[in-house]
Amino acid sequence: MTTWQTSEPLSLAAGAERVTRLAENAFGASERPAVIGSAPGRVNLIGEHTDYNGGLALPIALPHRTFAHVRLREDRTVRLTSAQADGVVEISLDDVAPGADLGWASYVVGVAWAAEQAGLLQRCPGFDIAIDSCVPFGAGLSSSAALECAVAVALATATGSPLTLGDDETRARWVEACVRAENEIAGAPTGGMDQAASLRAHEGHALALDCRTGQISHVPLDLEAAGATLLVVDTRAPHALVDGQYAARRADCERAAQLLDIPLLADITDLDSVLAQLAERAPSADRDRLVARTRHVVTEIGRTRGFVELLQDGALTTPEGRHALGELMFASHASLRDDYEVTCPELDLVVETARSVGAIGARMTGGGFGGSAIVLTTSERAADTAAAIRAAFAEGGFAEPHLYAAIAAAPGFAHDTIEP
Repeated sequence: MTTWQTSEPLSLAAGAERVTRLAENAFGASERPAVIGSAPGRVNLIGEHTDYNGGLALPIALPHRTFAHVRLREDRTVRLTSAQADGVVEISLDDVAPGADLGWASYVVGVAWAAEQAGLLQRCPGFDIAIDSCVPFGAGLSSSAALECAVAVALATATGSPLTLGDDETRARWVEACVRAENEIAGAPTGGMDQAASLRAHEGHALALDCRTGQISHVPLDLEAAGATLLVVDTRAPHALVDGQYAARRADCERAAQLLDIPLLADITDLDSVLAQLAERAPSADRDRLVARTRHVVTEIGRTRGFVELLQDGALTTPEGRHALGELMFASHASLRDDYEVTCPELDLVVETARSVGAIGARMTGGGFGGSAIVLTTSERAADTAAAIRAAFAEGGFAEPHLYAAIAAAPGFAHDTIEP
């Protein structure tokens, strides 16, 4: 571990050992086999709040993973325990439905429910599940998607239909099920980019995702070879997507698309003309806000497209290319701050500090309203950049941020079967 990192992610072996011990302590011995699966959190390089607008996003899977130990039952009951929560929760799958108040367990049983609805599971027999995670919670790094996708890969294998790394078609179907679980059972209106990154990304690559069609391409991202480091800065500012602000932004976009008589804001090709139309059609009380939201989405899609093209052209290896990548990152953050209004003082401070010490680029990542920012810097400057950010937070009176090194890691998969 580099000296500036807060902590290292769990290895597959360590995560499997921890979650196995947790299951044994909670549920005791069993004559049935168990499956251990894990899935990563994600960090989005660029393309924020574009997913539910049908645009482009460019996430990578993080090395930080959530681990799930699953053992099937025969009575449609799910018993859940987590290292991050107290006690054991017991739920009948027959009681799982939209609107049910199931707490954190909704992210788990919701996956089983949605998989049944999609025909991925004929009839889930129930299961005991133990969960442990090193994905920072509340940091905007998709801890909820990592949980859903860890459940998905373990449950698919336990029921006899394992998700192989090469079967992207089936993985895409499980992504849809996990999104439906989060939207309809957990009640969080996320757009699907997080789950796609967790299940469909490739190690050593960024995932260029067309959120309208679900089509993907894998963009090589070898940070080490380029002498670059991607810092993830968890500001530790509170972050929650179920408090209404995320949903309000999504509702603004849907309202703007409705006023423009288009299905999605990603359909816009002539931004200036469309913004003029929107200014005419929107109620005066909403006009400026809807124009700003629309402007962010369309320009962010363009920035994401440009970022992908730069990476494909090897931009990380040249000074000019790095500068171009960095300017897109800084512009993305400014748009999220000014037009989408989803940053906070801590996120802005990370970006301002990174720019002041000569980082390649920086921006908030995730839904915003707290959470994390990313900083792209040369590897030789990573420690100094991290120190400058910590010093700026101390001077500003904020909690000490947590910092991690991000690489493009592997997607979710089942990696252990434990026989009784």
